Amino acid sequence: MARGSKSKSIWRALRWLGGIIAVLVAIPLLLTPLYLIVDPVSVPMLQRYVAGQPVDRQWRDIDQISDRLKASVILSEDGQFCRHWGVDLGALREEVERYMAGESARGASTITMQVARNLFLWNNPNVIRKALEVPLAYYVDFVMPKKRIMEIYLNIAEWGPEGQFGVAAGAQRAFGIAPQNLDWRTATLLVTALPNPMLRQPARPSAGMQRIARIIENRVKQYGQRANCVAENGQLAL
Repeated sequence: MARGSKSKSIWRALRWLGGIIAVLVAIPLLLTPLYLIVDPVSVPMLQRYVAGQPVDRQWRDIDQISDRLKASVILSEDGQFCRHWGVDLGALREEVERYMAGESARGASTITMQVARNLFLWNNPNVIRKALEVPLAYYVDFVMPKKRIMEIYLNIAEWGPEGQFGVAAGAQRAFGIAPQNLDWRTATLLVTALPNPMLRQPARPSAGMQRIARIIENRVKQYGQRANCVAENGQLAL
């Protein structure tokens, strides 16, 4: 009897585990198509809501956002965004090789992978999360057009230390302007804050931030056509 009870307990636990896994898989499968028409809330935003912390997010249609900012984000964060299917295999392969060699990680996250992570996963970096990002990114890219992926990214990215999410809140906090009115300086400085919006302040940029902003501007002016997949009429106005 004891052995039989133990077996039943194991099978019950396995069924519960299978059910939990099925629910976790179903969430992105069902929500991703819904997010084609519904503007999503990210996991970091939900965490702040639950903790009673302020959240400032003003959704903006992608065509109401400066082309200079869109191109700067792509050329800075994911230069192959318009070409790959959600995952930059070359960058990911290099990241795996660095990990296997015991070297420090660089990230290799595409914009699509960042969207998948912010919508469905957790923030603390580890191998398990990175492994989950890859199939999720492929699925997001399969379901959504590039413009919608970029629109979601620009509206859920954390852009300030006090709960500012999305470029509208970030631009308002830093410069007091709307995201469609960003010039080269303000657009590129906002992009330099993305890796660490808790510490980097576009309104009071360090010498390093200003140097990176100039590099981004020059890169966009030279290769901006690589971001045309998010343009309103097929060609960004830079």
